[in-house]
Amino acid sequence: MLIDQGYVAECTADNIFIVHKGELITPAASQGALKGITRGTIFDIAAELGVPLREANMTRYDVWCADECFLTGSGAEVVPVVKLDGRVIGTGRPGDITQRVLASFRRRVFSEGTKI
Repeated sequence: MLIDQGYVAECTADNIFIVHKGELITPAASQGALKGITRGTIFDIAAELGVPLREANMTRYDVWCADECFLTGSGAEVVPVVKLDGRVIGTGRPGDITQRVLASFRRRVFSEGTKI
């Protein structure tokens, strides 16, 4: 979903993150991104994994040219994205950072007594 200025805000009910040159990038809440629990958890996971994260304006071109992309949401959890509008993102497979974030997220969710 795009805001009036043409920047990516989110997907329907999910946040979007891209990886570019080892850095996680996501739209800012002030640009329409959902400011939710799962998004905040990804911020925490990125810090734990030592992956730089920043909020920035993002265009569809940024997503197409990303090394990796994934969506997050309470129902969706962490979902790798390998295509947008028929264009392959990165290698066309979930990347290393996406896999590390997903593994860490699942450990948090499924660890006994841990809740996000």
